[in-house]
Amino acid sequence: MPETLTKLAYRTMQQGKSLMGLAHKEASTRLMGLLAPDGSPKTEPLPDEVLDDLRRAMERLIELDWQEAEQGIYPTSLLFDAPWLDWARRYPLLWLDLPLTWRRRQERNVRDLPSHVNSEAYPAYYLQNFHHQTDGYLSDHSAALYDLGVEILFNGTADPMRRRILKPLRRGLNAFAHRPASSLRVLDVATGTGRTLRQLRGALPQAQLVGLDLSSAYLRQANRWLSQLPGELPQLVQGNGEAMPFADGCFQAVSCVFLLHELPAEARQNLIQEAFRLLEPGGVLVLADSVQLQDSPQYRPAMDNFRRIFHEPYYRDYLSDSIETRLDQAGFEAISAVSHFMTRIWSARKPA
Repeated sequence: MPETLTKLAYRTMQQGKSLMGLAHKEASTRLMGLLAPDGSPKTEPLPDEVLDDLRRAMERLIELDWQEAEQGIYPTSLLFDAPWLDWARRYPLLWLDLPLTWRRRQERNVRDLPSHVNSEAYPAYYLQNFHHQTDGYLSDHSAALYDLGVEILFNGTADPMRRRILKPLRRGLNAFAHRPASSLRVLDVATGTGRTLRQLRGALPQAQLVGLDLSSAYLRQANRWLSQLPGELPQLVQGNGEAMPFADGCFQAVSCVFLLHELPAEARQNLIQEAFRLLEPGGVLVLADSVQLQDSPQYRPAMDNFRRIFHEPYYRDYLSDSIETRLDQAGFEAISAVSHFMTRIWSARKPA
C-alpha cells in the first residue's frame, strides 16, 4: 500500500476508535443515570478550552506515532496491531459487567475479590478493585476485558501512548550497540496482558524480552496474546516489582507502563530502586504513566474526573509526586521527561 494511503488508513482507524470510545462512554453514562442514578460519579464538565486542548494533544500524538514508524523506530504494522475480532466478541461482556461496577461504586466496596485469592501472596495495596473492575487484577475474567476497557477509556490511544517508550528505549540501548542484538535483555515490569511487550517485540525483534507481573491471570492472557507473534516467545515471570526475582545488572533496559499511579509512594520508590539494581551500568529505564499537575496543570479537571469515576486510591498522591526526584535518589542520571497527550514519559540511565 502506498505511504499516503497507509497513513490515511491509520488516521481513519484512529478516528474510528476515538468515536467508538466516546460513543461507548456516552451510552454507558446515560444508562447508568437511568438505572442507577445514585451510583453516578459526581464529575465536572470539562471547559471547552480543555476539550480543545485535549483534541489537539491527541492529534499531535497520532501524528508523532506515524512519524516514528516512518523513521523506522518500529514497523508500520504495529500501528494496525489490534485483536479486533476478539474485542468484538468480548464487548458484550463489558456491558454485562457494568451493573457490578456500578454496585461496587454505590456501596464503596473496593475489596470485592474472588474468594480463592490467597491474600498472603500479594501486598495489601494490591488487594483492591482498581477502577471498580470485577475481581481487581485477580481473575481471567478481568484479564479478558482489561485491554478493551483501556482502549475505550483512552479513545483508542492506549497503544500510541505505550509506543512513546520505544524511542528512548532504543536510544538508551545504543550504549550496547557493540554487542549482538540477540544478547540484549529488556524487562517490562507490570507487563499485564502483554500489550507493551508486543510493542517491544516490534521495535526490538532480536532482543530477549522478559515480562513480570503480580497477576497469574494477566500473565495467562499475555501468553495467549504473545503466542500469536512470530519468533521467540517472551519469558513471563510472576513477581512483585518491589522485589524482583532477577540478578543484579542482568538487563540492559527496563520499562514500566501505567503502574506508578497505582502504587503507594513507598512502593514507587522501591520499584525504581529495584530497576536500578537490575540494570547493567549504562542501562536505561523508561517509565510511562499519567501526566501530572506540575507538567500539565491545564488538565486538572480531567485528572479530577478520572479520580472520581475510577477507584484509584493512590492517584491523588501520584499527581504531585516528583518522579524525577525519585529517579535521582535511586542513583539514575541523564533524567529527562516529556508529555504526550495524557501520558508522561521518563527516561533515565544507570551511570556507566
